[in-house]
Amino acid sequence: MATIDSLPQPDLYATPTLTTRLHGWVASVDHKQIGIMYLIMSLFFMILGGLEAFLIRAQLWAPNNELIGPETFNQLFTMHGTTMIFFVLMPMLSGFANFLVPLMIGARDVAFPRLNALGFWLSFFGGCLLYFTYLGAQGLYGAANAPDIGWFAYAPLTSPAYARGNATDYWILGTMLTGAGTIAFGVNLLATIFTMRAPGMLLTKMPLFVYIFMMDAVLIIIAFPPLTAAQVMLLLDRYAGAHFFDPQNGGSAVLWQHLFWFFGHPEVYILALPAFAITSEVIPVFARKVIFGYASMAAATTAIAFISLGVWAHHMFTVGLSDVVDTIFAASTFLIAIPTGIKIFNWTATLYGGRIRLKTPMLFVLGFLSMFLIGGLTGIMLAVVPFDWQVSDSYFLIAHFHYVLFGGSLFSLIAGFYYWYPKMTGRLMSERIGVLQFIFTFVGFNLLFFPMHISGLLGMPRRIYTYTEPGWVLWNQLSTIGAAVMGIGFLFFFYNLIRSLRHGEIAGDDPWDAWTLEWTTPSPPPTYNFEQIPTVRSRRPLWDLKHPDDPDWKHE
Repeated sequence: MATIDSLPQPDLYATPTLTTRLHGWVASVDHKQIGIMYLIMSLFFMILGGLEAFLIRAQLWAPNNELIGPETFNQLFTMHGTTMIFFVLMPMLSGFANFLVPLMIGARDVAFPRLNALGFWLSFFGGCLLYFTYLGAQGLYGAANAPDIGWFAYAPLTSPAYARGNATDYWILGTMLTGAGTIAFGVNLLATIFTMRAPGMLLTKMPLFVYIFMMDAVLIIIAFPPLTAAQVMLLLDRYAGAHFFDPQNGGSAVLWQHLFWFFGHPEVYILALPAFAITSEVIPVFARKVIFGYASMAAATTAIAFISLGVWAHHMFTVGLSDVVDTIFAASTFLIAIPTGIKIFNWTATLYGGRIRLKTPMLFVLGFLSMFLIGGLTGIMLAVVPFDWQVSDSYFLIAHFHYVLFGGSLFSLIAGFYYWYPKMTGRLMSERIGVLQFIFTFVGFNLLFFPMHISGLLGMPRRIYTYTEPGWVLWNQLSTIGAAVMGIGFLFFFYNLIRSLRHGEIAGDDPWDAWTLEWTTPSPPPTYNFEQIPTVRSRRPLWDLKHPDDPDWKHE
């Protein structure tokens, strides 16, 4: 009879195989690994969404272009919009929050690690389900083609009469899955922030990054369920004859717009607030100044979160709402500009007189400030109902939307990659390549989207696959050239990410001379994060450790 000693024993010092390593990631409930998987997922889908966008721009290079047909064009802009919103920006913000929030608050993990893992896999399989429509052959589970309903899925385009087959159902189910995963992420994030902060870390002593993500989680929990409810109603319309959104049978197509935009406009701020969070961390470190007006920044964040819940109908000024309703939503749209302006003022005040270091994270944050400012100003223009009537459904709206979410959110999120990559991997990304990426991305972005303001004012409608107006040719060609230039910028980015894993300069624990708790841990952090849970006395705990003769808590 074999004894335990006679049985084969595992070699504890053997190099883990690829299968072992892969299983370690797939089965992980470590918030840092899940955060990195969210980021990898977002980068993968960014490639897909970027290719779709470039095909759209290639089609619009010249009038009467026949590169792709109208059906394929509609499928491309549906998949592009859905991908970038649900499967690029959302996983990217979830990745940064998952990795950083527990470290910043001095916790060893999130409140519900298994729920955290479930949220990721729901989001991932939601994206897979959406893209299954590209892979399905004719008749394979009805997935012959990608959905062509737009990322907004307006009724009656989604009715069985106009959206035959199952492609629309895959869109509904895919976005429902990622929505459920996002809600799980929001609940977990709130529970973590409220229950697992280090001793002494009051809500008023949290890093602004954490405070802003706390409000982001509140928005997620409020805004996503109405979208899920609308999607369930849409499935009942398609398969149970419910007619919620069918005007010919007592339903209302406008009802879908109300439910969708009640999610959709808070979603703009769900995506923008993480950019605010990253900016609020990067600027003080690279300006060597404490953030100007912590209390007003926190108050402005809270105001933005709750006001954003009451502005959705400014997307619907042209659907026939009453003048009173239009006026109310126009006023609320103007109102949200006030706390947003407070943030921009405070960031600018922090920069003023600072010892600014123009490293790559700072360059992208400064790019974010300029792009978001342009997007915000055009948003105020669109809040004026008569002007909105003139440019509604034109390329002016495309320009505004991308300046807010791409030039705004994504620029700052890229800054986050450069800033926290050393903490995640232990290596710095190349500054030289980073600067090249910034130049190409910044120039390409403005060359791509700024001409859309002009083509929109000249009357070019959005969502058209071709055109004949000769006055639109120049602006579309500039936009297509800009897309190519920006694409080169992102090639630099992906090359930098991969190259730096092996050849990047060793970062050390605190390469930026920062002030928050994540920089007290090794790079990358161990599984348990902290050997001992730290005690916090100020908003800059690492500054207090570095300068015991002049700690922040003496001045707060």
